[in-house]
Amino acid sequence: MDRSNVPAVLSIAGSDSSGGAGIQADIKTITAHRLYAETAITAITAQNTLGVTAAQDISPDIVAAQIDAVFDDIRPSAVKIGMVSSAEIIEVIADRLSAWDAQNIVVDPVMVATSGARLIAEDASEALTRRLFPLATVITPNIPEATALLDYEVDSERTQQNAAMLLTRRFGCAALVKGGHFVNEANDVLAEPAPLDDEGNHLGDPLTTWFRHKRIETGNTHGTGCTLSSAIACALAQGMNLADAVNAGKAYLTGALAAGLNMGKGSGPVNHMWQY
Repeated sequence: MDRSNVPAVLSIAGSDSSGGAGIQADIKTITAHRLYAETAITAITAQNTLGVTAAQDISPDIVAAQIDAVFDDIRPSAVKIGMVSSAEIIEVIADRLSAWDAQNIVVDPVMVATSGARLIAEDASEALTRRLFPLATVITPNIPEATALLDYEVDSERTQQNAAMLLTRRFGCAALVKGGHFVNEANDVLAEPAPLDDEGNHLGDPLTTWFRHKRIETGNTHGTGCTLSSAIACALAQGMNLADAVNAGKAYLTGALAAGLNMGKGSGPVNHMWQY
């Protein structure tokens, strides 16, 4: 393979000072896929495996300038969007990605903590669904996030699949609803919009695909959502179709969890370099 020019992947996300999630997890994931990592930092956080102690949003103008600088020179083949905590930042991201006609956009809607606490303000949540979801190739909510987006309880595989289909119908993009919050399963379901007819109407219900993987028993899950969404973006950048990209991303994350890295006093990071 020619290594003089490889696909680039842009991560638009927050910085995690402990290196396990956010921009740092994305860079490691992209590098592990032998692709070229680019970044637009939306926030700086002081955090470790025990939690977040401080956070500062980056100016929307600086976020926009980072995106423009990337696209103006080394154009990314895919974009992953993670932590975007203000409506103003979301608006400029949507404006710049639209202006550059960005492709293969994966949105990880970081909205709800594992505890159930909301992580972004209501106006930011509204901007996320109104401006970024329509640009997305796929969104990757976990079960609490899908519940918050739909006001619909997800407590079984049936309701998990229903949630994915409802998200796809509502927002027009594919939706991967992750099942890792269930007690015994790590099964995810992807809903993709049905094909369009000549008049632009969808021909039937969204198409669904299940991805069943063994649950890895570990307390070290810091950054798993960031890692999966970045891995999916990497696979899309390499030309895979969406279902194959999700399957490849799931396999990569399962390996990173199974590698058994054990760092920090709390929920530690995964081993992004497990293949090496």
